[in-house]
Amino acid sequence: IESRNRPEWMILEVVPVIPPELRPLVPLDGGRFATSDLNDLYRRVINRNNRLKRLIELRAPDIIVRNEKRMLQEAVDALFDNGRRGRVITGANKRPLKSLSDMLKGKQGRFRQNLLGKRVDYSGRSVIVVGPELKLHECGLPKKMALELFKPFIYAQLEKRGMAATVKMAKKMVEKERSEVWDILEDVIREHPVLLNRAPTLHRLGIQAFEPVLIEGKAIQLHPLVCAAFNADFDGDQMAVHVPLSLEAQLEARVLMMSTNNILSPSNGKPIIVPSQDIVLGLYYLTMDRAGEPGDGMVFSGISEIQLALEHGAVTLHSKIGCRYVTVDADGKPVVQRLQTTPGRMLLSEVLPRHPQVPVEMINQLLSKKEISAVIDIVYRHCGQKETVLFADRLMNLGFTYACKAGISFGKDDMVVPVAKEKLVEETRALVKRYQQQYVDGLITKGEKYNKVIDAWSQCTDRVADEMMKGISSTGVDPKTSRENQLNSIYMMAQSGARGSAAQMKQLSGMRGLMAKPSGEIIETPIISNFKEGLTVLEYFNSTHGARKGLADTALKTANSGYLTRRLVDVAQDAIITI
Repeated sequence: IESRNRPEWMILEVVPVIPPELRPLVPLDGGRFATSDLNDLYRRVINRNNRLKRLIELRAPDIIVRNEKRMLQEAVDALFDNGRRGRVITGANKRPLKSLSDMLKGKQGRFRQNLLGKRVDYSGRSVIVVGPELKLHECGLPKKMALELFKPFIYAQLEKRGMAATVKMAKKMVEKERSEVWDILEDVIREHPVLLNRAPTLHRLGIQAFEPVLIEGKAIQLHPLVCAAFNADFDGDQMAVHVPLSLEAQLEARVLMMSTNNILSPSNGKPIIVPSQDIVLGLYYLTMDRAGEPGDGMVFSGISEIQLALEHGAVTLHSKIGCRYVTVDADGKPVVQRLQTTPGRMLLSEVLPRHPQVPVEMINQLLSKKEISAVIDIVYRHCGQKETVLFADRLMNLGFTYACKAGISFGKDDMVVPVAKEKLVEETRALVKRYQQQYVDGLITKGEKYNKVIDAWSQCTDRVADEMMKGISSTGVDPKTSRENQLNSIYMMAQSGARGSAAQMKQLSGMRGLMAKPSGEIIETPIISNFKEGLTVLEYFNSTHGARKGLADTALKTANSGYLTRRLVDVAQDAIITI
């Protein structure tokens, strides 16, 4: 009232028409035209309005005028929000027409598509490949890509150094890819971080900053240790690159987003820069010990002697030896320890930071993924971030080197089917027969019989799996050399946490066991075969239930969890974290 705005002004008496650029008419091949849905909706309003005007001029009966007014109102409603009132107005191909409201709302609407998320300049996208020789804070950027991304900086430098008088000349030089341009590009990208992003960005570590290193080729190189944070692998994944332009943006990227400043996972506070797969396997192999190796019982004064002995074949990586190890106490003074260890573990101790709270005993054992993660955690807590980054990089190089030297691989004969399997299966079959007879005789109900059968087969599967693990984990001694045999490759991979699990090994060489129906009930007949022996047609058919359900679940879960995350983010929008 005070602003002198009249309430009746809120009611539209004229329908505004948006500019033609926002509802274009596009000529197609063959003399036809494609048009925006809005033109259709506006046309309906104009046609009905003109018809109503004519009917009123002709003094048509009241009932006809009323009907025409209703139709005009429907046309206006459809223009503002199609389908909100009455039935949806569809076009020629039975598709609902897109009204003014539809252009604003939803994921493809103006707000979420064009205002909250935009396509930006100074960005690129390419396939990622592994870059094991990179440092943790680096990424490999293809030269051609960098030239395109850093163009304005290159132009500025060319003018500044007097190599080009105008921007036009600078542009020409860059297009011709003159040799000076590459030198300037090297200078421009030095200490200028770029952001790498992998979709879907499910947590804040989905976008991180790296210092670019110019490389040949067209693929972006990514450091192996940051793959876990991005959930990236190298089977064709693509990543986007963005260049922070202003000094503030560069500073923020360096301080907050640099990969070396994001060692801990935001979800649980544990290190996310943890070796995996090949690296874990290499470190597991390096820290193994075996009986009867050459040089068992030898004592060395330090790592240089051990390296010499390894080169001359006097010892192997797995020989049991004694060695001096020098660390420091709380005052930084050297402390000498004598260790019972292996040459492999001593090589690993070389990369371990010297600190009173970081005991060498942590690595003087067989290292699996879990133990490696614990070591990195302790190094981070006591030695700080910089030391952890250097340690993780050295650990990675060591892991890759010895995974390569170990040459661990497996063939079908590494899947050892337990001898006792047949006997255990026969015993269980007899037991199931007995339960079936008890049910026929009326001694137990159908439900009791079902539970007993399921129990019997579950126990049988577990026992077969135990027998298989027992057989596969024992090494035995080679009678000719009296050296302990190499561990089974598949067992090493699963045991170290590099790849695979006991459950997968069970399916490879034990028995696949019980399967569930799509409804969730367990099928009484188990799959007795394993993948090495091969499945029968019926067993294969029963297996497909689970596989199909898994795929359907994955598709549905992704959508639901994405929507939940979005709602949580929207709710927490106004919460400000100051620490």
